[in-house]
Amino acid sequence: MDDQNKNLIIATALSFVVILVWFVLFPPPEAETPLNGSTASLSAPAEGTLATPSADTPGSETTTTASTETEPSAIESAPRVAIQTPRLSGSLSLLGGRIDELSLNDYRTSLDDDATIVEILFPANEENAQYVLNGWAASTGVDPTAVPGPNTEWQLASGDTLGVDAPITLSWDNGAGLRFSKQIAIDDKYMFTVTQSVENTSDASASMAPYAILARHGIPTDLKNFFILHEGVVAMTDGEYSETDWDKLPEFEYNQRAGARTQEENITENGWIGFTDHYWMSVLIPTQGTAFKAVAKYDERRDIYQTEAVSTVQTVAAGQTISNTTQIFVGPKEWEVLNGYEKGGVYNFIDSIDWGIFSFLTKPIFWLLHHINLLIGNMGISIIALTLFIKALLFPLAYKSYVSMAKMKELQPKMEKMKADAGDDRQKVQQGMMELYKKEKVNPAAGCLPILLQIPIFFSLYKVIFVTIELRHAPFFGPFQDLSSPDPTTIFNLYGALPWAAPEVGSIMALVFIGILPLLLGISMWLQQKLNPAPTDPTQQMIFAWMPWVFMFMLGSFASGLVVYWIANNTITFTQQYLIMRSQGYKPDLLGNIRGGFGRKAKVDSKK
Repeated sequence: MDDQNKNLIIATALSFVVILVWFVLFPPPEAETPLNGSTASLSAPAEGTLATPSADTPGSETTTTASTETEPSAIESAPRVAIQTPRLSGSLSLLGGRIDELSLNDYRTSLDDDATIVEILFPANEENAQYVLNGWAASTGVDPTAVPGPNTEWQLASGDTLGVDAPITLSWDNGAGLRFSKQIAIDDKYMFTVTQSVENTSDASASMAPYAILARHGIPTDLKNFFILHEGVVAMTDGEYSETDWDKLPEFEYNQRAGARTQEENITENGWIGFTDHYWMSVLIPTQGTAFKAVAKYDERRDIYQTEAVSTVQTVAAGQTISNTTQIFVGPKEWEVLNGYEKGGVYNFIDSIDWGIFSFLTKPIFWLLHHINLLIGNMGISIIALTLFIKALLFPLAYKSYVSMAKMKELQPKMEKMKADAGDDRQKVQQGMMELYKKEKVNPAAGCLPILLQIPIFFSLYKVIFVTIELRHAPFFGPFQDLSSPDPTTIFNLYGALPWAAPEVGSIMALVFIGILPLLLGISMWLQQKLNPAPTDPTQQMIFAWMPWVFMFMLGSFASGLVVYWIANNTITFTQQYLIMRSQGYKPDLLGNIRGGFGRKAKVDSKK
């Protein structure tokens, strides 16, 4: 086996093996940050209720909460206030003042003409409910019924429709000298701002803790459950980002007082907590720079998942007013939007996108791809342009690699003579080759380096294409209208020429009857191989013969944007290698090598 072919086999096989084990080794490590400590305690709810926080003060031993059981009929009959902005539509209920109906005007559930807009929040009486509510937790000495909770019937004090620059105010009087108000505002994107106030008209002080809750009934029905994607709880704790998958919440330690499995974390300055899906996210953001307690909770009796942000206890003296502000993000994880909120003060908000363990690559790769797309306006062409940029960046290494390969071919006759002279003495052959490499200043492993460098880039680009919403439904041309999905074309219907539908994505039929892009991928890899003569060893010949077509079927189910990248990468690599080998005095016999692959006698590369 000559060293050039040996190195090619090693590099190609390594790429093949790494892509195979990718599905096992690549998932990001689970964040095991414990949520310990408290600024408020959690009281066990009654059966069929929503668990709400209750404030805790030093020296207190027990606290209680008012019943929070909500009848479906009460939810249905409660008055509602419309929410209408250019990007959001929905309504909030005056029962508890909960934001529980919200749709994303700019996003459709699919590319079908009759597709509906994406809904992200749902009332508690619907399946897979998800909603947001704010309230006050009674501290020691304050009756839980004296503070507003999930079943409080708020009055609309001002405003009629919640919109941009059109806030609404809700009010509630407990009849015992405390007047509560809740102003809800929204910007032109996806951020709500809820300011809760308490006016004390009694002659005694009262203590309580403001809180915000995100509640979700059951695991999402559209869960991707794909290990390279995080879905579940996301949290930022004083600069430390953590993720908790849905299936990890039932493993939390049971909290007797809360009546649920909980993890808690005291945050001293900056943080946020919420739930994330593939493309959408709901997050509670207390005022940055203030202390609060972040809680992740799972109530297994009612199958309700919650995240909570509980601020420190406040005391409102007689004749005084206190207030608390919490921001609530509910929307898509658009990079530009999250980056804007981060610049506006939400600490490290851009990290809520699942960048993975290769974040040092995925972040700059996405940034570059995003800005190229802003200039070009076509994501498919932008991926090709990104590939050109990456190949240009790696060109010095690629040049050295291909020059080394050309020199290896020049040394081929000397190596063959050395093998013939040494006979079966392998040690003598190895020593002679090492001396030859040293004398001619050739690195036999140089050909592997460009491929090795491309592996983390390949993985990072795959992560970017899979997790970022900017690639969702991003068109290329013709049938390729969603670069985050597999190639929709198929040989099963001759790429649309025959009047029957393509096999269902993910089925065995779809795996076998591949599309145009995977076919072009296989051909590009095959042509790249043909720049060099086939190895003489039958085993090596078989490996090289099958490798492009194995990759073709294996990558056929990947996102079409990733396949576009791989095709562009192979095409550029082929061109670079051909031109560099020509510059070194050798003209690769491409046609001869192709004929040799079909059983004909291959020609030997000829000098220019």
